[in-house]
Amino acid sequence: MNQEKLNELKQWMAHNKIDLTYISDPGHIAYFSGYKSNPHERVLALFVPLENDPFLFTPALEVESAESSSWKFPVYGYLDSEDPWIKISELINKNSASHAIALEKEALSLARFEILKTHFPSTDFSTSVTPLIEKLQLIKTETEIDKLIEAGHWADVALEIGIKAIRERITEQEIIAEIEYKLKRQGVRAMSFDTLVLTGKNAASPHGTPGNTPIIPKDLVLFDLGVVWNGYCSDVTRTVSFKEPTDFQKDIYNIVLEAQLKALDAAKPGITTGELDDIARNTISSYGYGEFFNHRLGHGIGTTVHEYPSLVTGNDLVIEEGMCFSVEPGIYIPGKVGVRIEDCVHVTKNGCETFTKTTKELTIIN
Repeated sequence: MNQEKLNELKQWMAHNKIDLTYISDPGHIAYFSGYKSNPHERVLALFVPLENDPFLFTPALEVESAESSSWKFPVYGYLDSEDPWIKISELINKNSASHAIALEKEALSLARFEILKTHFPSTDFSTSVTPLIEKLQLIKTETEIDKLIEAGHWADVALEIGIKAIRERITEQEIIAEIEYKLKRQGVRAMSFDTLVLTGKNAASPHGTPGNTPIIPKDLVLFDLGVVWNGYCSDVTRTVSFKEPTDFQKDIYNIVLEAQLKALDAAKPGITTGELDDIARNTISSYGYGEFFNHRLGHGIGTTVHEYPSLVTGNDLVIEEGMCFSVEPGIYIPGKVGVRIEDCVHVTKNGCETFTKTTKELTIIN
């Protein structure tokens, strides 16, 4: 449970005359409460009244787990046979005034918002709490950075397993199965997103779908993966070669590596996130491949794998010590080749340090 951040949330509420804040995003619920869950279609919520203690609202089958987490305040549950919104309405009326309720407008579905309005027809829902949450999450504490370092270690372990699994005719899905099986044997409970292993032409799709494509000689194999460890995520990408690559493949790889290393070298307090994207993008463009780098340079990382900020051209957010984000340039030439190299970093006083340490020299599997 993050009492310090809950206190900051309440200070913001008092300043903005908010009676209650409704947190609906599971990742943000975990950030404040320490309780992480995927509720699927059920309702999971954190309610923070200005004048009373916050409380968790969970499906009945999760109440015991929530109470045994680091959360120190009340937990209320509902059965599948009950209408959760009736219980939510009763709890809000019991614990708080409801003249103004702040919502996560980017996370709450329209259907649920409309239900909420039927129970509180005269309430002001105009304030979004999302910008505050983004600000609170932006600068990580030493404890958070330690957890991200641990998550990064397990991402390196996953890469080692995957690279060792490469052999002729093994499929993308078979490598993924081996990675996730061996990680679970070592205590990793969850990946931070669906593991990507893409070979040959498939890697030219930045978010391709792994399948039964077999690895053959001269394939470049792209790994994009991460784990959840103690509530924090990792995210890393490496591209390796099965057998000796072509000169063209080597050239593309080296351009992406140059772009990533230049961006990492420039990542320090004072530069903007947009300028950092420009450094990597201009490097790739200088070789004539700018049109094939078709996504932002990176994203924040923490309790969820994609957090604020976005490292994209034009973003004037100034980088500060303690910020954590990915640096992941790539070149994707349809039908030919795809290369991406990614590390997540934490910003120090004079630069940045990566959470993942797997070599970025082109690894050739013979």
